[in-house]
Amino acid sequence: MATIETFRRSTPAPSFGLIARVRETISSWVNVQVTRKELNRLSDRELNDIGLCRSDIDRIARGL
Repeated sequence: MATIETFRRSTPAPSFGLIARVRETISSWVNVQVTRKELNRLSDRELNDIGLCRSDIDRIARGL
């Protein structure tokens, strides 16, 4: 007796490499947001103590 396949995927399943890259991108974005939030919590004096000013926060959070 022959079997009939009733379900076919219209597009191929995404590769695991793509999923890993998306996961890494999201993780990186979250880390930038957490770093930015923590640095923004510091007072200007505390930032000065570690050698930063408010305008440095975005650059530091992005790791540039």
